[in-house]
Amino acid sequence: MHIYSAAQIRAWDAFTIEHEPIGSINLMERASQAFVDWFIDHFPEESGTITILCGVGNNGGDGWAIGRLLAENGYTVQIWDAQISPQRSPDNHTNAERFVHNAYGPIYRIMEGDAYPLVHPQSVLIDALFGSGLSRPISGYWAELIHWINQQAITRLAVDIPSGLFADQKSSGAILQAHHTLSFQIPKRSFFLSEHALFTGDWRILPIGLHPDFVRSNPSPFQYVDRSIIQSIYQPRPRFGHKGTFGHALLLVGSRGMMGAGILATQAGLSSGCGLVSAHIPAKGELMLQISFPEAVVSLDPADDQITRLPNLARYQSIGMGCGIGQHPDTAKVLEQLLLEAKVPMVLDADALNILAQHPEWLEHLSVNTILTPHPKEFSRLFGPSAHSLEQLEQLRQAAQKHQCVIILKGAFSRIALPDGSVYFNSTGNPGMGTGGSGDVLTGLLTGLLAQGYTAAQAAILGVFLHGRAGDLAAEVVGQEALLASDLVDQIGPAYRSLG
Repeated sequence: MHIYSAAQIRAWDAFTIEHEPIGSINLMERASQAFVDWFIDHFPEESGTITILCGVGNNGGDGWAIGRLLAENGYTVQIWDAQISPQRSPDNHTNAERFVHNAYGPIYRIMEGDAYPLVHPQSVLIDALFGSGLSRPISGYWAELIHWINQQAITRLAVDIPSGLFADQKSSGAILQAHHTLSFQIPKRSFFLSEHALFTGDWRILPIGLHPDFVRSNPSPFQYVDRSIIQSIYQPRPRFGHKGTFGHALLLVGSRGMMGAGILATQAGLSSGCGLVSAHIPAKGELMLQISFPEAVVSLDPADDQITRLPNLARYQSIGMGCGIGQHPDTAKVLEQLLLEAKVPMVLDADALNILAQHPEWLEHLSVNTILTPHPKEFSRLFGPSAHSLEQLEQLRQAAQKHQCVIILKGAFSRIALPDGSVYFNSTGNPGMGTGGSGDVLTGLLTGLLAQGYTAAQAAILGVFLHGRAGDLAAEVVGQEALLASDLVDQIGPAYRSLG
């Protein structure tokens, strides 16, 4: 699913109006009906008075139409008509007249400087004050109104985007704090930034039938990973496939006290569909790993407590390094040797990234088939700090392009940056996955996918999606609070099955 700028979304609306063809007022009606359908499914008629705050633009026009449609479905509705400007958009004017003509509910006109209307505690307010066309931060009286609304004990829903939040740039000034945001057709880029979670709340996408030909001729570097993208990547197993068909992955993992990380990565690699998984580990970890997973092939380092030697790489189709390896100088030398000698796709995680941050010149040895999987702090160590998430997103794009590798910035809506400058936001996962070992599972899964022949870009997009899907399935079983990394491994199989 493409993620467009506010200007591109307006162009898509215009394209739809011209090529469907459809009147702009009818397209607004379609969007408003989609909002109302969702609302009816989630809020009963007994929700009390529904207050709709309408501005003078098309977002306010949606609000007037939503009010009319809700009233026709038996809801008690009132409109707060914000007199921001003497000029309304044409479709706003049409929908306001329809509401007034049929007397669907009381209308309270708010002029700058007026006292705020009464709001019923525990009621619902629908925000249609300012839409994605907002060009500057909200200030003055209207900012004070938004601050006051945020303090009320009411449920707040935003139409398309919370008032004051910019779709694709850094936001400042007053922003309405919505509990639910119902965005039309596609998400806005700002929805994926951590600073904005307070404002968007639980956001949902409502398809409104914008013309598909616009997407074909207007690619975007930003994508939201949906099932159609995953279905285009996923490769079902051929009937006559065998162990050799599905590749041999090597994991360089573990150190004294951190063998659990290596075990989790190995288990995930085995569950990825890979034909064989070899784990190169410190000598003292042999018994622990062999007992845990008899399916794994064990390659022992001559050192007891850390990795000090690089095994022969000739028989492997992919390599993953980093989970629990520590930062011993001998281990760092192994990473440098790996970067210089490996000819197959690689995944670097955890301490491999921390070592790399200490030797930034080694970044020049990364290949286009390398995947880096930093969490935000590891990313900052590698590529420097950022002032906010939007700046970090641009840093991420530039780093993937400069070093011609794939970078997965882990977290909510994990971002996958490709060497061509595109960024994919993942759509699966939950906060329960914020637990020790979750990243180790991802590393094993990614390494296993690479061994099966997926490109680095394909493995990253599919692997992160499956990892998050496994987390969602695990949360259904044990809940988010009790979720363990091993629960993720248990759900990789069901996550695969859910793709069918």
